[in-house]
Amino acid sequence: MKKIAFILVSLFAINFSCYCQPNNNDKGFEISKNLEIFSSAYKALQLNYVDNIIPGELIKTGLDAMLESLDPYTNFIPESDIEDVKLQVLGQYGGVGALIQQKDKSIFIYELYEDMPAQKSELQVGDKFLEVNGQSVEGKSTTDVSNSLRGQAGTEIKLKMERNGKVYEKSLMREEIKIKPVSYFGIVGNNVGYIKLNEFTQSSGKDVQTAFEKLKETNPSLKGVILDLRGNGGGLLNEAVNIVNIFVERGQLVVSTKGKVAEKNTFHKTTNAPLDLNIPLVVLVDNGSASASEIVAGSIQDLDRGVVLGQRTYGKGLVQNIVPLTYNAQMKVTIAKYYIPSGRCIQAIDYSHRDETGKPVKVPDSLKTAFKTKKGRVVYDGFGIEPDVETEPEILSPVEISLIQKLLIFDYATQYFNKHAKIEPAKDFEITDQIYNDFKEFIKPRDYSYSTATEKTLSVLQNIAENEQYYSNIQSDIDGLRKKLEQSKSEDLAKHESRIRELLKEEILSRYYFQKGRVEGTIKTDKDVLKAIGIISDKQEYDKILSLSPKK
Repeated sequence: MKKIAFILVSLFAINFSCYCQPNNNDKGFEISKNLEIFSSAYKALQLNYVDNIIPGELIKTGLDAMLESLDPYTNFIPESDIEDVKLQVLGQYGGVGALIQQKDKSIFIYELYEDMPAQKSELQVGDKFLEVNGQSVEGKSTTDVSNSLRGQAGTEIKLKMERNGKVYEKSLMREEIKIKPVSYFGIVGNNVGYIKLNEFTQSSGKDVQTAFEKLKETNPSLKGVILDLRGNGGGLLNEAVNIVNIFVERGQLVVSTKGKVAEKNTFHKTTNAPLDLNIPLVVLVDNGSASASEIVAGSIQDLDRGVVLGQRTYGKGLVQNIVPLTYNAQMKVTIAKYYIPSGRCIQAIDYSHRDETGKPVKVPDSLKTAFKTKKGRVVYDGFGIEPDVETEPEILSPVEISLIQKLLIFDYATQYFNKHAKIEPAKDFEITDQIYNDFKEFIKPRDYSYSTATEKTLSVLQNIAENEQYYSNIQSDIDGLRKKLEQSKSEDLAKHESRIRELLKEEILSRYYFQKGRVEGTIKTDKDVLKAIGIISDKQEYDKILSLSPKK
């Protein structure tokens, strides 16, 4: 096998050299030379390195390091990871429909997809894995267990699980798991429609269109629609075009791509008749909205078709293609940058230039260029999509972060689900004083300690004071501040009660109503959604926003 691997690398070097030299002799020679150096270095390692070398692992390490020097989106994909690519591109894979998590040394079900094998077989969130197909999961990682759960649809999988100290066994039939891109749609207030899109996979455009059609059909007096792209990291470019097409006329350029090879540059226009050219539209975005999400939000903004509300988007204006390699391996390669209707590229980081530490640099303000929307509003390239209406992001307090990271909110929701067979509909369920007080009793004996930024700063101050021999003079002051901080932290559960209640509600609702319940139950207190409803309900305000330039 080792000899075969070396021969394959050598043949690849020869073939690549032959391929490149007719186009550019100098560059072809440089590539051929360095591939020969690589293969000779590999051979020297095989012959001389003190320990055994695993060819596949060593080559993959080399490939990963090479691609890492380019950008984070260009990746080598071995045959074993093809299911993950299928999930990213198609939103589907062969499996049981469960997300898993690890706590201490146990691996358990973290979330279930509705109407999928795990949920239909009555597995529950919080159930602990003991064996998968007769193999113990002890000492295995979540990746190991996840790979064991996945497989070809129609194949059987046997699980040994534990729930509340009781062991049980289940036999499941794997299915093609199709994750719904639209997790929820409905009326959110004042006859305004709402559509939550989680990802851009193969049916995203169709699903958004279906949701919009149902909203209009069941609500003839629909005042407007909110398209929520917050936290949506993107996906298929053509699905972004299909979604924009719902609201703009046929033949409109939505996005173009430009790369090294001019013949491969593309122009993506809407091809269908729109569903509605006039209904008020608000697109919600945040720092997690990237790629295809930015195409939709940026195109809607450039065409003055709707209001973009939230926080500045991620700034990913790079396009990737999957390139097949030998032995069923693949490589995801950045081949171009994309440009939205005004002509701007929203890529925020320049991976071709690095600072002295080797980190890629952001596009400097001096190089950002002004563009104009269809109506003449000024917009800029180089840092994602800047909202027309900017809102403050939700920032979790240290106590909230601790309760989430230590899975105490998760564990309480599991306990609550085990004690209550049913609850109110998602839109009506609330965390009562009784539930919240019960939660506080639940976490009393458990560790949810955390350090605040203030405490960390005090520790730094103490270290500096000790080094400079001032600590003895100010020790009482620092100790006094620490005592006051501890007193203040003891009040955090009351100080942040409103937000903790929302986190509890979201987690409990997911047990009964899955992903849809998470959205439906918390949407009525969502500040960005409430702001969007207000803008749609005020035509004068809506028109005014679309007549002004976004903030500079």
